Amino acid sequence: MAAPELTSLKSPRVTAARRLAKRSFRGKERRFIVEGPQAVREAIAHLVEVYATPEAAERHADILAAARAANLPVLSATDEVIAEMSDTVTPQGVVGLCRFLDSPFEEILRARPRLVAVLANVRDPGNAGTVLRCADAAGADAVVLTDASVDPYNPKAVRASVGSLFHLPVAVGVPVERAVSGLREAGARVLAADGAGERDLDSELDDGLLGAPTAWIFGNEAWGLPEATRALADEVVRVPIHGRAESLNLATAAAVCLYASARAQRAPAGCRSVTST
Repeated sequence: MAAPELTSLKSPRVTAARRLAKRSFRGKERRFIVEGPQAVREAIAHLVEVYATPEAAERHADILAAARAANLPVLSATDEVIAEMSDTVTPQGVVGLCRFLDSPFEEILRARPRLVAVLANVRDPGNAGTVLRCADAAGADAVVLTDASVDPYNPKAVRASVGSLFHLPVAVGVPVERAVSGLREAGARVLAADGAGERDLDSELDDGLLGAPTAWIFGNEAWGLPEATRALADEVVRVPIHGRAESLNLATAAAVCLYASARAQRAPAGCRSVTST
């Protein structure tokens, strides 16, 4: 097993990687860190460099081979160096330096998306990454993060997306008013997901309304959507609570709404409500 090439925690490469833990530096460099073999595998097309411990290089030889085939520099590093670059307590031995990959909002609109998740004032990076993963799983065409939302390149958000960050277009820093007006002009019906909604998800399904192109707005984890944002939407829709639970958390509610739309859009008649006859 070859000796690691990168051994010093004071190396310029290590220092530069650690600086990317801060949003300001990520924005300046338009780079972020991707941790773990799964994420690095998904990110190959967007990577700048790959670092791996000798043990990880043997264990994940296919990933490093793919990186080299893409003409990426692959450097061997000590466990200490990988740990210094990583944000996790127990790093998995593989780290990638990745370019920003967000899409211009106008480009998303030109594609006439049928299903979009809009994150408005979502501050928790784990929630943002999980919603992005749910949107990817539901077959959404894009995710839009408003200018008051968390950075999707936050290490926790990247990990929570489990590779989905690299699968669908993501627009960042879009004012919520612009997000709503643009998506409506592109043909989408805009629905605000909120527990105070007059309509509920079952009614939307029963009435066959979710088969149309739809943009769902999801709000802050603690206080939901402000009245001003709800007023921008075509409808405010709540997820019905049939049991005794007080509410659903953001990511769960987003998954329910996105899958309801995905099911309706794929049904021959535009809807497959479980409550319709």
